[in-house]
Amino acid sequence: MVNAILYLASNLLAIAFLTTTSHNVQLVEAFQPGVRLGGCCSARRSFGRISMVATTETPTTTPTTRAKAAEEGPSAPAPPAPLTIWGAPIENILETQAKFRQLKMSQFPSNIHCSDLGIHSTDTSAQLDYFRKNAMEIKQKMVDSGAVVLRGFDLMKSQEGFQEFYNALGMKVCLDPLHAVSARPTVNGQKNSPVYEAVNKESRKNFFIGMHNEFVGTRAPRAAAFVCFKPADVGGEFLIADGRAVFRDLKPDLVQRLYSRNIRYSVMELPFFGFIDNLPEFAQGAVQAVIKSIVSTAINAKVDFDVELLWGEGGYDKIRMLQARAPSQPPIVRHPVSGEPTWFCNVHSHSSSLRKARESIYGAERFEDGASQINKSDMFYGDDGEISEEDLKHMDEVTMSNVQFIKMSHGDVVLLDNYKCMHGRNVFDGTRKHGVAWFEGWEGEEAMKKNAKIPDLF
Repeated sequence: MVNAILYLASNLLAIAFLTTTSHNVQLVEAFQPGVRLGGCCSARRSFGRISMVATTETPTTTPTTRAKAAEEGPSAPAPPAPLTIWGAPIENILETQAKFRQLKMSQFPSNIHCSDLGIHSTDTSAQLDYFRKNAMEIKQKMVDSGAVVLRGFDLMKSQEGFQEFYNALGMKVCLDPLHAVSARPTVNGQKNSPVYEAVNKESRKNFFIGMHNEFVGTRAPRAAAFVCFKPADVGGEFLIADGRAVFRDLKPDLVQRLYSRNIRYSVMELPFFGFIDNLPEFAQGAVQAVIKSIVSTAINAKVDFDVELLWGEGGYDKIRMLQARAPSQPPIVRHPVSGEPTWFCNVHSHSSSLRKARESIYGAERFEDGASQINKSDMFYGDDGEISEEDLKHMDEVTMSNVQFIKMSHGDVVLLDNYKCMHGRNVFDGTRKHGVAWFEGWEGEEAMKKNAKIPDLF
């Protein structure tokens, strides 16, 4: 009997492992809200707790390996994305929100056009000189506004020029947040290239990428630069929204519920275990325990945050599955530099209910292979409670009321603060080629922190 159990478990582990590791893009989508692309089952799922391994402890930032990577040469990988800065807890979230609503917010986004600077669009040397001389001012705009939209600069029409641009600003490149699990494709296809593809696949063109901050588990880039190398023929706008405005506009009672209970994401579903129902009842518990242990070990070996597995049922046929959930975390954080409260929650991209509603508008995504079965995410309260449809609808409405559609042209760049600015992507037709570089920070960030005027909100 034991041998039979181990045989079944090892075979199922092989299936799950091959499914998740043979399709790099699909695995990235499964774990990362920012590029979450899979479909969802419309039937409600029910799950029972197995064990609680999630934590609400605040990670602490560690020194990066950027200097070491630089010494190893241009082929060396960048340092990993930094640990997420959750900041100190907000003692009275409703009082903070009420005070914040009285403040005048900065312009969002800030805009810089090459022609307004008296620089010709083709004079790339003058453009590079401008970025070097005004680097701190531009980065301060990014922090104050949340995002800076740069237009009309021929310098950024190539990957080489784009890299010269952000190096001139003193931005410190880091790896994609999910690098430990699977590599997001790079624009030029080269290993260790710092410029990644920004979800351009034709098969994803009718999938509306919901608003999100870029983070995976315990890691979140401080900033990012999105560049357009070729705009889509129709649509494909880059979407941005000010997280501070979302926090300001949400209903206070919902803010209180979310902040007091925290939130957590399900990042993957493994629907390969329906056969267990056909086993003798006395064997089912033992088989589940072995499978759960092996799969949990395999998944947690690939990520640097705890993933909890819950047995449950999903879909109309109620097939037995394992759902992987990330640790509990706060949906609102203090900005690492300015101290302002900002919405730092990916419900808009991660909620299966909201994605299903968008399918009725844009159509269902076209899946390319079986790996799409695992790419199903959702969001819950931190105690695993369900979030009501009414509250999800309200969060969707508030988010979309603050979204700006940025139609980018060749060479345009959006430099954004990942803690203040959420991003997404509209559906599109035709060929679209956008790239993104992630940053662990920038030169002069510590000086900004020292000089920041923290609002009296807490």
